[in-house]
Amino acid sequence: MLYHLFNMIQADFSGLNVFRYITFRTICASLTALTISFVLGPYVIRTLTEKQIGQYIRKLGPESHQSKAGTPTMGGVLILLSIFVSTLLWVDLKNVYIWLILFVGAGYFAIGFTDDYLKQIKKRNTGLSARGKMVWQVLIAGIAGFIIYKYPGFHTQVTIPFFKTVTPDLGPWYILFAILVIVGASNAVNLTDGLDGLAIGPVTVAAATYMLFAYVTGHAKIAQYLQLSFVPGCGEATIICGAIAGAGLGFLWFNAYPAQIFMGDVGSLPLGALLGIIAVVTKQEILLVLVGGLFVMEAMSVILQVGYFKMTHGHRIFRMAPLHHHFELKGWPESKVIVRFWIIAIILALFAISTLKLR
Repeated sequence: MLYHLFNMIQADFSGLNVFRYITFRTICASLTALTISFVLGPYVIRTLTEKQIGQYIRKLGPESHQSKAGTPTMGGVLILLSIFVSTLLWVDLKNVYIWLILFVGAGYFAIGFTDDYLKQIKKRNTGLSARGKMVWQVLIAGIAGFIIYKYPGFHTQVTIPFFKTVTPDLGPWYILFAILVIVGASNAVNLTDGLDGLAIGPVTVAAATYMLFAYVTGHAKIAQYLQLSFVPGCGEATIICGAIAGAGLGFLWFNAYPAQIFMGDVGSLPLGALLGIIAVVTKQEILLVLVGGLFVMEAMSVILQVGYFKMTHGHRIFRMAPLHHHFELKGWPESKVIVRFWIIAIILALFAISTLKLR
């Protein structure tokens, strides 16, 4: 909105030309989202506390977590509000990719909100059924995949990191591939959200990484120089990435150990989905496995644990899954697990950025 306003009056005020640049608007979006999180954070925490919307802690979880029972949850409302408002203020609203990304984010926000609402407010322990959540996730991702497949100028070739000449064309199968990326990212982030600040830290790192890739992929000359797939118009996704990073930092202020608020499914599901659809739009789908490698590790630990448990009739690979609980039960303090996982996320992000030249 502000972008269009300044664009209309820039002829009379030459200094407003700076708002034409994606880089400057990305900074503005980041600071806007950060400010909204800072300003509204205490109010959201106070409101959730008054309404007794507190975290339920499983009896089977680590003993140290029992003290967290009652901590306000559904803080994802604050994160997504910060992202959506700052994005709408600073992006080009005529850009189709922006609306596609916001559609996916809003859809997964609705799924997470409904699940948390049933559990926290209606006191229905199970919330949405696992099957119900999956059906809606696949449906929303499928709609997004179909739209982007049909969008003129968007190709269905997949970029393989470190290999500049290997670009398989999936054709119509790209829709299923997009579903896998979006749904997989959403649930991987959801599984990671188990310790104070554990999920939002790597999400912020991943968003900052895709901020770079969205910019270079949407810039014809830079994309050609780096031998990346040029996607006209996807540069605007840089601004959403900036908003996610800003909102993430703002939320981390309150979510850092010991947490004053948790994000809940209303935060983790849409944040993962946003990373997934941004990876699709920027043609860096496979790279998400590296950028979000920490989320992959957490998800794989659950898959391996469940599969091995069923195959061996009760034996386990890890002391507890997801992986962060395994290290807790090995005696690592929670704060140490969190910071070390953040370090892993940063290292993986740096490796991902290196693919810009190592091709």
